Amino acid sequence: MDHQIFVDALDTPSIIIDLDIMERNIASMQAHCDALGLAFRPHIKTHKIPAIAHLQLEAGAAGIACQKVSEAEVFAAAGIDDIQIPYNIVGAHKTARLANLAAYNRISVTADSEETIDGLSAAARAAGVPLRVLVELESELHRAGAPVERAVSLAQKIAADEHLHFAGVMIYPSDVSVRPTLQEALRRLDQAGIGVDVVSGGGTGAALHAAEVPELTELRVGTYVFNDWATVTKSCAAPEDCAMSIRTAIVSRPTPDRAILDAGSKSLSSDNSGGVYGHIVEFPAARIYRLNEEHAFVDLSACSGRPEVGDVVHVIPDHVCVAMNLHDEAHGVRNGLVEVTWPIAARGRVH
Repeated sequence: MDHQIFVDALDTPSIIIDLDIMERNIASMQAHCDALGLAFRPHIKTHKIPAIAHLQLEAGAAGIACQKVSEAEVFAAAGIDDIQIPYNIVGAHKTARLANLAAYNRISVTADSEETIDGLSAAARAAGVPLRVLVELESELHRAGAPVERAVSLAQKIAADEHLHFAGVMIYPSDVSVRPTLQEALRRLDQAGIGVDVVSGGGTGAALHAAEVPELTELRVGTYVFNDWATVTKSCAAPEDCAMSIRTAIVSRPTPDRAILDAGSKSLSSDNSGGVYGHIVEFPAARIYRLNEEHAFVDLSACSGRPEVGDVVHVIPDHVCVAMNLHDEAHGVRNGLVEVTWPIAARGRVH
């Protein structure tokens, strides 16, 4: 930057990224995966910023994961050409855009139904480019994903399709509990004579126990880059590992035990763990117990000190991925100075 900007000069609410912590998190997760011999594929839905993805790739990541085609388009335009979309892409408009990306980039996508596979095949045929497809296995999350028997038949359908390439299987989260599912799927695929390129797992907590699931060949993890209060409460990170906070101001003190912040659900997200919407760094005993759109309600009754109107505090949000998507830009900070301001380029790209 041409001139120095001090953090204190930033307006509220603003996203602050501690660059030292973020860089340490990137290096630590990459070293963890390298030690396990796993390809690492950071999920960029957490930060949505191409410059941070490039830092992850420079650290050794094999590629990235995006959640939607529109996210992938932003990152492909930024020069990143190995992208996995672990999501069912449904509808002719979306699959056509997906196939267009695959014409110039190494794209892989997942499916858990014949209908999804048929749509991918039609798009690949129309574009004249093959699509790499993984089958998503059902996990205890009971979200998307096929049970093993159906997953094998889907893999056979993909393998028999001249416009598609069966690239392997994925599961989320890849906790130790999913190992029997992976083993059974791989055994049946082997019996069917179907080769498996990739066994893709994911989840910040699951990454910590990946050594206990040796069937995995790659990991998709996103939140680790910043961490958030949910990862702390789940013992997946420590407070000092949280790189992202929201700089916010006290705008009201209606009672001695209540404060109001200028960051509500439009800044922090409405996600909460155990009824807490985030952690105030300067007042760790405080509790953010309620949000309106532009207000956060803070219980100060357990605090030894009290903030005053106009004071600025920093909130580690409960769910960083959602909070990032609510802001236009993020400020990378080191030693009290703003070193870089990034536009959140894929904000709102949910198509």
